[in-house]
Amino acid sequence: MIVMKFGGTSVEDAAAMRQVIEIVRSKRARQPIVVASAMAKITDTLIRSAQLAREGQEHQAQKLLTEVVALRHRQAATQLVVSEPRCRALQESLDQYIVELRTFIHGLAILGELSPRSLDAIVSYGERLSTLILTTAMQEQNLDAQLLDARQFIITDDRFTKATPSLELSDPRARSLVLPLLERDAIPVTQGFIGATPQGVTTTLGRGGSDYSAAIIGALLGAEAIEIWTDVDGILTTDPKLVPQARLLESVTFQEASELAYFGAKVLHPSTLLPAVDKNIPVYVYNTKNPKSPGTRITMRESPTPGALKAIAYKKGITVINIYSTRMLLAHGFLKAIFEIFDRFETSVDLLATSEVSVSLTIDETRRLDRIVSELQKFSTVTVEHERAIICLVGEGMKYTPGIAARAFGAIRDININMISQGASEINISFIIREADVPTVLERLHREFFEP
Repeated sequence: MIVMKFGGTSVEDAAAMRQVIEIVRSKRARQPIVVASAMAKITDTLIRSAQLAREGQEHQAQKLLTEVVALRHRQAATQLVVSEPRCRALQESLDQYIVELRTFIHGLAILGELSPRSLDAIVSYGERLSTLILTTAMQEQNLDAQLLDARQFIITDDRFTKATPSLELSDPRARSLVLPLLERDAIPVTQGFIGATPQGVTTTLGRGGSDYSAAIIGALLGAEAIEIWTDVDGILTTDPKLVPQARLLESVTFQEASELAYFGAKVLHPSTLLPAVDKNIPVYVYNTKNPKSPGTRITMRESPTPGALKAIAYKKGITVINIYSTRMLLAHGFLKAIFEIFDRFETSVDLLATSEVSVSLTIDETRRLDRIVSELQKFSTVTVEHERAIICLVGEGMKYTPGIAARAFGAIRDININMISQGASEINISFIIREADVPTVLERLHREFFEP
């Protein structure tokens, strides 16, 4: 049994879905379970439509539903499904979903409010629409595909828009719904990204959560592998848009992949790997548009190679907060006071560096920055630096090799570095630079470590 997750670009139109169907057909003997995202850009469109309705612009909101959501799905359905009874049933189901969406949007316009719960209900239609079309198209191509509503077996808490699944509650439901289909050689098709509370209220797992869904399903059912099908060949040594010489990595460890995901590599969602790690299930990253590419294998651990820097990730939109206070000298509880403020305002810290009387840290969420600074200024002097970026060097072999930092900083000796973090993780070195310097730094570091 394998779990195959297809992202938004993999199901963005009829042509893309045909490619998905052929890929699934080629894996038929391995008992695939298909997990699909919404069509590319549809989630953003649904969010925008909901926001317009809340702002009293119902006409524009309904127009988006007509000209983008309804049109794209109906076009794909028409091109993929032509047999009369199946085509008619599919169009009727699509029409029903669109009517439900229009009703939601109308309600938002009347109330002038958009709660996280309502947003989850609206956004969930992206995955529900795409999987309905994909399942029917697979049936049209003589594959015994069966659509399962993920909300029936991915059970979460009620943190709407960022819900956390309960493996304990989800496990028996997943087994009772999915395993019988596999036993009769059918292909289960379900949605990524969405789930439901124990009371049946629709939730979402946060942006990028379809990967997480696939890993959860794989872990619950004991899959032999989880395949993430996306629009790149796999995990690369760095961003090919900025460094065309970036190379495909044949394999990385779970820890390396998690570090890369957290620090900006966009192939995987940062939480994706956790269920797979617990069950030691290998994850493979493949390209739907280039299925012959070998992809990247992600496993629990591989033999460390000295000097093996695996990849360079970056994360833009970083803000550095410098906190200075002579009270810190020989004082206990100073860090506690700082982090209680960030906890109170629900703002995560990425990197941290300390000295005798100062603390520097980074955040990427600035909505509550003014209030955080105001609280910090009650007992310290605070300065803020915007438009910064984190550069992260990742590789398990680095901890066995002296001189990695010297080579890295030697290659960018004329670039100003704000702060450096090493030691919290043995497999990465992270530092802060100006956003404008990212292309130059990536190019130089890649040349230093990956090019002859």
